[in-house]
Amino acid sequence: MKSAAIFLFGVLASANVWAASAVKILTKVDPLPVALSDDFQFRKTKLFYLNENPPKAKKSLSSALNSNPNSPTAGIAEASLGFERTYRLYGALTNADRNQRFGNYMDFFWRAKRPANVTVRLEYRQEKLRAFVQAREISYANVKGTQKTEFTIIGDDYFQDGRVIAWRCLLIENGKIVAENRSYLWD
Repeated sequence: MKSAAIFLFGVLASANVWAASAVKILTKVDPLPVALSDDFQFRKTKLFYLNENPPKAKKSLSSALNSNPNSPTAGIAEASLGFERTYRLYGALTNADRNQRFGNYMDFFWRAKRPANVTVRLEYRQEKLRAFVQAREISYANVKGTQKTEFTIIGDDYFQDGRVIAWRCLLIENGKIVAENRSYLWD
């Protein structure tokens, strides 16, 4: 019974992966009409910047307690940041492998309340390109429910053009923007 449930879960998870096409890099970013809908919404955004310099280690919990008992959490390192770095660099054995992993990782969690053909578009600006807007898209056919879309600007894209400084993520249905999520620097 357990193996059947695990198999079913694996089939459903892989079906979502197959439903999304590969990331398409747009050569020209055309403006789209806005028709916001309550049927689509962004739920959460996870941004991670992986650079060449690892974060400096902070005090452990025991040393923080011994040095300042009034502030038990002072100096504790954020464990999730260390994990995320380790996760993203897993399997990169050489410096060339690691260099191809440095850059921006952006995970967008969103929901469609009804079945629809949805395109997720990330529009972004990078440090060295200033106001020049680039875009990447992933399309989903007949999607409903909670989804996760990941965009990466890593490797050569990161080293040539710099860190992402502003972004906006759009859910597009039938050529219209139905939901939007943006960084505070996006104008």
